[in-house]
Amino acid sequence: MGSEGPSPVTIHVTGFKKFHGVSENPTETIVRNLKEYVEKRGLPKGLILGSCSILETAGQGSLVPLYQTLQSAVSKKDSESSSSGRVIWLHFGVNSGATRFAIECQAVNEATFRCPDEMGWKPQKVPIIPGDGGISRTRKTSLPVEEIAAALAKKGHEVMTSDDAGRFVCNYVYYHSLRFAEQNEIKSLFVHVPLFLTIDKETQMQFVSSLLGVLASLP
Repeated sequence: MGSEGPSPVTIHVTGFKKFHGVSENPTETIVRNLKEYVEKRGLPKGLILGSCSILETAGQGSLVPLYQTLQSAVSKKDSESSSSGRVIWLHFGVNSGATRFAIECQAVNEATFRCPDEMGWKPQKVPIIPGDGGISRTRKTSLPVEEIAAALAKKGHEVMTSDDAGRFVCNYVYYHSLRFAEQNEIKSLFVHVPLFLTIDKETQMQFVSSLLGVLASLP
């Protein structure tokens, strides 16, 4: 009678290793501990937690592992007979100046790194994907960012939406992921988190667990 609810969703998660000025990246800790954390609490209905990967904080130098990671989700999706299942890539990055969580609406086709990445690359006003247009080209997530943020705020989390993911590695990865998601009929979302000094680890783990629940409940 149409009361089946949302189809199951597989969410694959990434975080980043350390980088210039951030010797301990909270997203590495979050992603490493996520499976155990959510399994203890019980996975939200309809959610399958897929891969949890830690990326190098690097642009060009990390493209091969990034695409291997992105591709693995699609290969798995193709090999499973129930093609009705949805797939979401959920990327976490740290914003060391932030006091709240930020759900990023879009990425820009521009790499302007304020400091070299972990492989020594420091591009300035370089298109991330040259064949995709100029550096002002944006790609937006197809997920309902405002709705997601409102649902999280209702649960008591300090959260906002953002249309500026910076021009560093977070934006670089998000741009590639959004393009990949569009080409493969899946979805992608990037979330910036503060340092643990600003919002402690337990609160951040609770936030991520709530976010997974909100994503699983989307139609």
